[in-house]
Amino acid sequence: MRILHTSDWHVDKRLGRFDRIEEHLAAVSRVAEIAAAEQVDLVLHSGDVFDRPMPPVEALRVALTGLVLLSDEGRRPVVVVAGNHDSAELFEALAPFLQERRIHLVGRIKAPGEGGVLRLETPGGPAAVACFPFLRAVQVVDFMGRAESWYGTYADRVRRICEAYAEAVADVRGGDGVGLLVAHFLVGGAAVQTGLPRGERELHMGEAYAVTPQAVPTGLDYVALGHIHAPQAVPGVLAPAEYAGSLLPLDFGEAGEEKRVVLVEARPGVPATRRSIPVGVGRRLERVGGRWEDIEARVGLEDAYLDLAVDTDGPEPGLVDRARERFPFVVKVQTRYHRPDVPMPTIAGRPLSDLYAEYHQHAHGEAASAALLATLREVEEEVLDAAD
Repeated sequence: MRILHTSDWHVDKRLGRFDRIEEHLAAVSRVAEIAAAEQVDLVLHSGDVFDRPMPPVEALRVALTGLVLLSDEGRRPVVVVAGNHDSAELFEALAPFLQERRIHLVGRIKAPGEGGVLRLETPGGPAAVACFPFLRAVQVVDFMGRAESWYGTYADRVRRICEAYAEAVADVRGGDGVGLLVAHFLVGGAAVQTGLPRGERELHMGEAYAVTPQAVPTGLDYVALGHIHAPQAVPGVLAPAEYAGSLLPLDFGEAGEEKRVVLVEARPGVPATRRSIPVGVGRRLERVGGRWEDIEARVGLEDAYLDLAVDTDGPEPGLVDRARERFPFVVKVQTRYHRPDVPMPTIAGRPLSDLYAEYHQHAHGEAASAALLATLREVEEEVLDAAD
């Protein structure tokens, strides 16, 4: 059986001031082209289809277009679990409308016999697929027993759910089916560059959300994991397991990563083989530093998203405007020069806009524009109104 594993699309994720929806459409379309060229029997998507729980209409259109293309008009099944950026409720609402196309959306963690483990017929034979959407720390899973049993660690809870699914897969798969797990969680030891902003949500990336490699059960032919955007084999596990990674570099901490899908060849009782297929879509991201005159003279940066760190002798008013005029896809511009240590003033009881104005002056060496401060005040008022 040929399986395509993709993950972490994050459709509608912006990069600074840039809307990347057309890049997302190109990327999901490329995945569908790969599935067709490789004559894939089954597609597994391990979560974070969207970047936010209630995606705008255009993001829905792009994501659903990609899933429909992957299903090849219902000729191959597609299984998708909700990630931490997705809405479980939205997945469950959409699921009945997509099932006739053999697209299976699983938003909630379910008992094996109630949609947690699917037995699917594919062109390459039967498959038993355990579906493990993202588990939030406060979430209680009904089929795992009494509520008091949920006072263990997060890692223990994930491990017990995985074990329950693995047992059910062994019963459902039969002698001729492959056994699979598609899930969205963090295995401790996975390599993530943390020095720069990345697309993963930090709230769900700490030790409290990490599980041990032993949580991933043996006896499965392949484990398709999502949540980590850096493509890699899952470290320390005894089953064939991969993080497919994100489809596009979503922030500058992902710059230079070769984004991919994973093509899996699986047969019952035989270790699965895996290979990466580059997606190769989207504008590249680059971090560039140095004196402005040197950066300005460089060729080949005009088509890249840029994070510029400009060495100066002091504040450089107008630098952002000059950078945007020279390089149309500048995302970030910061100046680097010696700043004397100045204690920050007391903040208690002062307006947010005043505090931000002082921060901007301290961080950038120049005053924040009136338009920026006016926008900040509007946002602050909207948040306060929503909280009332």
